[in-house]
Amino acid sequence: MDHEPAKPAPTGARAARKRQAVVRAARDLFLREGFGVGMDAIAAEAGVSKVTVYNHFGSKEALFTAVVAGALDEPLADRGAADGATGGGPDLARLLDSEGPDGLRAALTEAGRAWGRAVRDDAEGRALRTLVATELHRFPELGRAWRAHGPAGHHPEVADALRALADRGRLDIPDLEVAVLQLYSLLVFPHMVFEQYGTELTEELSERLVADGVEMFLRHYTPAP
Repeated sequence: MDHEPAKPAPTGARAARKRQAVVRAARDLFLREGFGVGMDAIAAEAGVSKVTVYNHFGSKEALFTAVVAGALDEPLADRGAADGATGGGPDLARLLDSEGPDGLRAALTEAGRAWGRAVRDDAEGRALRTLVATELHRFPELGRAWRAHGPAGHHPEVADALRALADRGRLDIPDLEVAVLQLYSLLVFPHMVFEQYGTELTEELSERLVADGVEMFLRHYTPAP
């Protein structure tokens, strides 16, 4: 395993650009060559030094986890304005800007619809999920790194949005990690399960899934009057 002593990750705009370049390069190489690709190759692909890669991530397991976590979160985040990417999903700020219970329900429903479409259309995301399932047999340390990262760490965009809604008193969320997993289980994971069997949910069934899933989530997490 490739490891360096743990250090605080670099901060600032320049460091963020380098981190993004490393994640993009690692994603491309992992998809082409698998987890066995060397950190030297990743650094060269990103146009940075190997030391820079370790300063940001500390180990290849941590880098792989960041790559996959980012890919899972992208469909819900509208990153087009930020870095030219096309996540395909709504801006999660819409959840925070919504007004009243009906507004939050509508914003979460639209997020669920967009997320489902993005998951179905995301060929690279499917390839990464297949890669994880394949490489776990050869590199069990990936599973340990993934578990240690935790659900909220895997889906920071969603976790941050739910945390903000809870802080504003719009949702009552005693366990953020459970809430993240429940939201994904209701709105997203069914698409991934169908995908593993070479098929997908119909538009009509997907719409029912989102509508009922949002109602179940809000019924559980809306604060009592």
